[in-house]
Amino acid sequence: MYQPTRREWTFIFLAGLMITNAVTAELISSKLIDIPLEFNLLGWHVGPFTTIVGVLPWPVVFLLTDLINEFYGEKAMRRLSWITAAMIAYCFIIILWALQIPVSSAITGQGLATNETFNTSFGQAPWVIVGSIAAFLVSQLLDVTIFHWIKTKTGNRLIWLRSTGSTVISQMFDTAIVLYIGFVLPGKLSMADFLSIAPVNYVLKLLIAISLTPMIYLGHWGMSKFLAKGDVTSAL
Repeated sequence: MYQPTRREWTFIFLAGLMITNAVTAELISSKLIDIPLEFNLLGWHVGPFTTIVGVLPWPVVFLLTDLINEFYGEKAMRRLSWITAAMIAYCFIIILWALQIPVSSAITGQGLATNETFNTSFGQAPWVIVGSIAAFLVSQLLDVTIFHWIKTKTGNRLIWLRSTGSTVISQMFDTAIVLYIGFVLPGKLSMADFLSIAPVNYVLKLLIAISLTPMIYLGHWGMSKFLAKGDVTSAL
């Protein structure tokens, strides 16, 4: 009977955690939150931030993307990106199906969802869904490409450069795509509003990416130690 190696079990765990965080981020992204952070950057006043609550799980996705890139390679990360995008799409299909089924009139009670509250919470517009999936897939594949391009130039040195650099560039595309497809194309945001909101959201993601640098080194060290204890031959 085949027994997965430590390396394979670790990949399954990391992949599952990444997919869970990505799907969760998409599901909760209809809620806007304020982040009371303000500062001056090269004479430009930044903040306070108004962004979607779905930004909260993304630091975990950033970190896992870098670790899987580093220890399992470009091919594995590309496949996982496509699988994650498919899982996000599948989740939205189930939600759209659930939205068509009316709430039971036989049981009512405090705290139970009504048709209106359920639709408000989960009824993301089709353009937002398309924008979310497109933004995730483009940004992830771009992240993988840039990560490995930098690694070919620097070797095993400068972990922070390939990890943070790839995230900084990929998230610029992620921010622009999701806001443009999800809100500008259907007419929910004007181009002027888009040009105002997109840079602020991108700066927030930039700050998150930079703040994750110590965690990237800690994660790299922990993965190296953990995988060294078992079979490190990849079967992926």
